[in-house]
Amino acid sequence: QPWCQTLSHPRFLAGPQIVLSVYGPDFFGHDVVRGYGAVHVPFVPGRHKRTIAMFVPESTSRLQQFTSWFTGRRPEFTDPKVVAQGEGREVTRVRSQGFVTISFNVM
Repeated sequence: QPWCQTLSHPRFLAGPQIVLSVYGPDFFGHDVVRGYGAVHVPFVPGRHKRTIAMFVPESTSRLQQFTSWFTGRRPEFTDPKVVAQGEGREVTRVRSQGFVTISFNVM
């Protein structure tokens, strides 16, 4: 019985994901994160189009915001599992940063 319950957990039913980390230059020419996002890879054969909502982590205080702007070091996730799983992300302050559209051709 425990084995069946473990396999029916949503984490096992979700399947593989693609995690995006988009970087670009800021005003000073430093490479900074422009957005994170994740999408599940479809299993059904055919052409699929997915739109991914992107987000960036934000500093929690005005002092941290000013310091990160001044030094060019913005908050970043070091582990892509944070983006893929979402566990613990509810306590992280993030800001919406647009969308990315991706196309899959599944055989």
